[in-house]
Amino acid sequence: MEVCRALDKLKGKFKNPAITLGNFDGVHLGHQRIFKHLLKRASDIGGEALVFTFDPHPAKVLRPELSPSLITPIPEKLKLMKTFGINAVILTDFTKEFAAIHPSTFVEDVLINALGSKLVVVGHDFSFGKGKEGTIDYLKVLGERHNIQVEIVKAFKVNGKIVSSTAIRELIHSGNMTEAAKLLGRQYSIEGNVIQGSGRGKQLGFPTANLKHYGELIPKDGVYAIKVLTGGEEKPGISNIGLRPTFRETERSVEIHIFDFKKEIYSEDIQVTFIERIREERAFSGPEELTQQIRKDIVIAKKILERKEN
Repeated sequence: MEVCRALDKLKGKFKNPAITLGNFDGVHLGHQRIFKHLLKRASDIGGEALVFTFDPHPAKVLRPELSPSLITPIPEKLKLMKTFGINAVILTDFTKEFAAIHPSTFVEDVLINALGSKLVVVGHDFSFGKGKEGTIDYLKVLGERHNIQVEIVKAFKVNGKIVSSTAIRELIHSGNMTEAAKLLGRQYSIEGNVIQGSGRGKQLGFPTANLKHYGELIPKDGVYAIKVLTGGEEKPGISNIGLRPTFRETERSVEIHIFDFKKEIYSEDIQVTFIERIREERAFSGPEELTQQIRKDIVIAKKILERKEN
């Protein structure tokens, strides 16, 4: 999959382009439905499937005080898009100037002149251009005017509720990883670098890796059953997210204990997948009581992971 940033170099590059536009944070089941429709229609017209998306998220530019924590950082979003067979991603710098472009100008300058679009596929809640004046109805009008097919993909629902990035963020913020996975179509994961910690885990008999995470969206404080991808292998484990109140810490951390694992992984990049929340983080009377609780947590985590495997 090719990633293109310079619009002025794309004229005539793609054959019969079929394109979808949006932010696609999370690449959730609703987005996946759009991609599948796009790929089918691109094949129907003998064309290539393109995704037009933005960096950074529009809210970070237009309303930074209300900007959401992203589910998928750009590298992860691109990696996920590639798995669906998208031919190319047009990754555009989102600025206030870009946001001020009138919808008709965007269609003429970008979709027609720069990309030569033959077909546009968008989701049910799509809008674009200055002040979000580019409604779906207006896009259809512009499509008819410029001989571009415009197709709308209906909302995807799970248990009667529309799948959305906002709903998924709320579930992750609340620690409900099981429900978040149902909307994402996969378990939620974060990536990061293993950094040096205080060493308390090792002293307690449960050596931990401290994660300097790359993403913005971290699950609610608590203890989780997890899987860790390190060295190309996925390992079972447990994670504590929070302030470690037993030791009166003041900085939030993501600590990981991998079961039956002795390899040194400091400075390595790993991926942590959150399977299920076990309990809230809480203060204990001291190291002995905490150690007893960790043993219980590990038993519960192993049962959860075994159940998920079956």
